[in-house]
Amino acid sequence: MVLFNPDSTGPLRYVHNFNKSIAGAESNVAIALARLGHEVGWFSKLGDDEFGRYIKAVIRGEGVDVSRASIDSERSTGLLFKERFAHVNPNVYYYRKNSAASNITTEDLDLDYIRSAKILHVTGITLALSHTARETVYKAIEVAKSNNVLISFDPNIRLKLWNIEEAKSIIMDIIKMTDIAFPGKEEGKLLLGTDEPKEIGRFFLNMGCKIVATKLGKEGCYIASRENEELVAGYIVEKPEDTVGAGDGFAAGFLSGILRNLNLRECGQLANAVGAMATLVRGDMEGFPTLQQVKKYMGIETHIDR
Repeated sequence: MVLFNPDSTGPLRYVHNFNKSIAGAESNVAIALARLGHEVGWFSKLGDDEFGRYIKAVIRGEGVDVSRASIDSERSTGLLFKERFAHVNPNVYYYRKNSAASNITTEDLDLDYIRSAKILHVTGITLALSHTARETVYKAIEVAKSNNVLISFDPNIRLKLWNIEEAKSIIMDIIKMTDIAFPGKEEGKLLLGTDEPKEIGRFFLNMGCKIVATKLGKEGCYIASRENEELVAGYIVEKPEDTVGAGDGFAAGFLSGILRNLNLRECGQLANAVGAMATLVRGDMEGFPTLQQVKKYMGIETHIDR
């Protein structure tokens, strides 16, 4: 989607100026992974309009392969507006019903492209867009699993897009096919009736996940696997600028660790750091760091000002 970020706080009816950027959980993860030095591909469906061309250009400019993104000549690119009030998370308003992305179908998939990947990352947001989008996610997962591609899944529950009953049914079904899950405490409460990280991790492991990294915000994350469970402390950000995108940064950091063959604690540390740095800058993806920047933030490398 194209994101319009107000340059002032207050109800949108009193806001007149906005900064334009892009938004989207999957594109956020793709961009964050590319900045961390990985080869990444992103596919979706864009409108044959200036907003669609803008999104494609921005993501491609971040070093992400967008060659499999398809174009819809009949539907428009989706939009998102943020509404800001002091010291609280922003409200978001979606304008994506009947958008190009909501009309993505299995015919838009390049199956060989999916087969060639190491990890396929999907989120609950795409599942919520439409029945055809849902079928497309299921098909992508089916192809990936049959070719030993790891499935990474962030529930990313957005109750503005679907109701909890429908969300719970579909998300729990996807969890059964997931290798690496990234639930938040709030999502645990919605899906399982508990926000206790240990219980969330064990429940999803029993459903078939190999790794569950539960996001705990500033407290860090709780990582559960079939061999070990561990709380990994987070990074304190005194004055976060924008928390949207932090969860996507976390997922990207963790997957970067997996791709670099780090142990799970190191994956959690990297994930926490990328997620924390994402909150230092206004915008969904603007704050994602390079590998060198995040190492300096973690104290692994020395920062030289001049």
